[in-house]
Amino acid sequence: MNERKAGTVAIVGRPNVGKSTLLNRLIGEKISIVSRKAQTTRHRIMGILTRPDAQYVFVDTPGFQTRHVNALNRTMNRVVTQALAEVDVVVLVIDADRVDVNDQTVFNLLIHNCPVILAINKLDRLKDKARLLPMIANLAEQYSFAAIVPISAAKGSQLDVLLTEIRKLLPGSELLFDEDEITDKSERFLAAEFIREQLFRLTGDELPYAATVNVEKFELDGALRRINAVIVVDRSSHKGIIIGKHGETLKRIASEARLEMERLFDGKVFLEVFVQVKSGWNDDEQLLKSLGYE
Repeated sequence: MNERKAGTVAIVGRPNVGKSTLLNRLIGEKISIVSRKAQTTRHRIMGILTRPDAQYVFVDTPGFQTRHVNALNRTMNRVVTQALAEVDVVVLVIDADRVDVNDQTVFNLLIHNCPVILAINKLDRLKDKARLLPMIANLAEQYSFAAIVPISAAKGSQLDVLLTEIRKLLPGSELLFDEDEITDKSERFLAAEFIREQLFRLTGDELPYAATVNVEKFELDGALRRINAVIVVDRSSHKGIIIGKHGETLKRIASEARLEMERLFDGKVFLEVFVQVKSGWNDDEQLLKSLGYE
């Protein structure tokens, strides 16, 4: 039998290249929220995949921020750089359809004593497949990657190849987590994330970046989970947008989030969501810590 291996694998890249979609597809469960908007992921989230010959502890990180510098973005960038310094393997994700200066910024962060696998994502959306080989050749010249694997996280294509390449680089080790664990995050944390995901889905382009979610109460009542959460916004005008006409937007955010929670938690959820204004929350380091940011 092959030697059992186990180790940590950071998934990094610029915003909106599909890092969280990749994590969820690899784990087989939705533990990292996704949307088409950048900055959806704000925390370091571990996803654990255990196979007979290996345990992969994936670390999903926020997209490295190069614009709109504030305390929140600085905090997220610290999460990325710390993850890069602590893991056994790095998977750098780029978009097959577009490599730009923001990708290069992430390239420059890579730790040279840690092996890096380049995952060229969204292969299913690349209209001109003839561009792929020249792209691979060009990127291979820029950096000494341990492997380059074209993938589609959305379709699940080539992920077995990616796992094979990762396993080659993991250290021999006993399990780091129990076999049935899929994440290091608590249900309380995941509840807040599911609410924030619906905030991204159901409000305008700018609003999600000015809002966060804090779970104030999470109680188990038999098989029922009772959850009280607050959506924190920067301005009073944002509060009205989230609540919506006759409270319809807030009701929909809560309803959709509750369904996601019940699916993952495999049990009924009673959820109440309120909205609160805290001006400047995203540029206040102490307030960010109180809201659960690392």
